[in-house]
Amino acid sequence: MGAEHAAEHAPEHAAHHSPRSDVELTHEIIEPCLEQSARRPIDGGRVRVVEVMATGTNGGAQEHVYSLVTRLNQKCYDVRVVSLSHGSSVRRLERAGFDVTVIDEPDDGRAVHALADALAPFQPEVVHNHMYRAEVVGTRAAYLLGEKGCRRPAVISTVHSSRIRCGDDRLTLRRLTPLMDRLIVVSKAIEQKIREEGRDGTPVSLIYNGVDLQRYNHQQPCCTLHEDYDIPEASPIVGVVARLEAEKGHRTLLDAWPAVQAIHPEAWLLIVGEGSERNALEAQAAELGISSRVVFAGRREDVPAVTAALDVAVLPSYREAQGLSVLEAMALSRPVVASRVGGIPEMIEDGVSGLMVPPNDSPALAGAINRLLSDHPFADMIARRGHDLVHERFCIELMVDSVETIYDEAAARLRASHGVAS
Repeated sequence: MGAEHAAEHAPEHAAHHSPRSDVELTHEIIEPCLEQSARRPIDGGRVRVVEVMATGTNGGAQEHVYSLVTRLNQKCYDVRVVSLSHGSSVRRLERAGFDVTVIDEPDDGRAVHALADALAPFQPEVVHNHMYRAEVVGTRAAYLLGEKGCRRPAVISTVHSSRIRCGDDRLTLRRLTPLMDRLIVVSKAIEQKIREEGRDGTPVSLIYNGVDLQRYNHQQPCCTLHEDYDIPEASPIVGVVARLEAEKGHRTLLDAWPAVQAIHPEAWLLIVGEGSERNALEAQAAELGISSRVVFAGRREDVPAVTAALDVAVLPSYREAQGLSVLEAMALSRPVVASRVGGIPEMIEDGVSGLMVPPNDSPALAGAINRLLSDHPFADMIARRGHDLVHERFCIELMVDSVETIYDEAAARLRASHGVAS
C-alpha cells in the first residue's frame, strides 16, 4: 500500500482521542479479525476468478476490488482483473502486481465481445462483476463464452451503488438478473433497493464491506497535515473523505460551516477527494465567506493517516450504499457524523457509536459537529465504541472469507456439472 506511511508523532490537538478505554460496552467485544482462515483449495485446485470493474476511476467499489484481490488466498484462487476504462484504480492494482486488462470500448456490444475474447484463454470459473456496466457487460460476456463452446463461468455481481436507475437500466437489470448465479449486496438498504427494482430469480447474499485493520487500526496521524495547509497547530480539523460529487452532500456541509465557526472559530474544514463538483464547491465556500477556513485537499495517497488526524470525521451524503469512509474513521477511533441514509444506520447506533443527522439538513449537521468539538469525553466515548464495532463486525477478513466461500461453492457446482476435477 506503499503511499500510506505512519507518521512519527500525533498532533497535540488529537491527544484527547484515546484509542481504547475501559468504558462499559453494551456488547461483548470479540476479535474474529484476529483468527486466521484455515481455507484450503477445493477439489480440482485453484479457482479461476476474473473481477470485472465498470470503471478504473476512484470510488468505494474500486476500493472493494483492491481490498478483495490483494487479500484472496493465492493458494486457492487464481485471480485476474478487467476494467472497462482506464484510471487511477487500474494503476494502483498494477503497482500491487496485478496485470489488469483494460477494455476501453464505450459501446456495450463491442465491449461484450472484447471481454469474451479476453476471458476465453483463461477459462474462468467465476466472473465477478462490480457496478452497473460490469454487470451488463460481464454477464453477457460470460454467456457468450458458452455460446462459443467454452464452459460458461458462474456469474456473481456485487451491487455497490445506491443510485436510482432510469427505467431502461432497471429493465436491463431485471432481464439479466435471472442469468446471474448470485447477487452480493453491501447493506440491507441495497438489498431493499434491488427488491424494489424487481431483480428477482437469483440468490442474494449480504456481505458488508470490510476495513483493512492493518491500515486503519494502529495508523498514526499525519504529522504534517497542519503544516501542509498552514493550519494553526492547536486548531481542530473536521474532515470529509469522499468523491466531490453531488450525492456526497458537500454542499450541505459547507452550508453548515458558518454555524460551526460561530461556536468554534478556530476549527478548520478539510475536504479530501476529487470530482466534478470542485469548482462549484469552491465558489460556494467563497460566497459563504468561509474560504479562509476551508481546505480543498484534492486526492491524498495517505488517506488513513489523514483520517487519523481528524478531530471529527463527517460523511454528509444524500444517498450511500454503505459508507466505507465512515467505517475507516471508526476503525481509527475518530468520532463520526453521518447522514441517516442507505446503509449508514446499519453501521452506526446514533449517540453510541456515532452521530446521525437527516440528509440535507445543515443546522442538524452543524449541531452534531459542534457537540463533538465541544464535548471531548462524549466524542471519545463514541469513538471507542465505533472502533470496537468495526472489530466485531466490519473487518476485511470477514468480508473476504464470505466472498471466498461463494467462489468455492460456485466453482464446485461448475466442476461437478461438467464432470471434471479442474
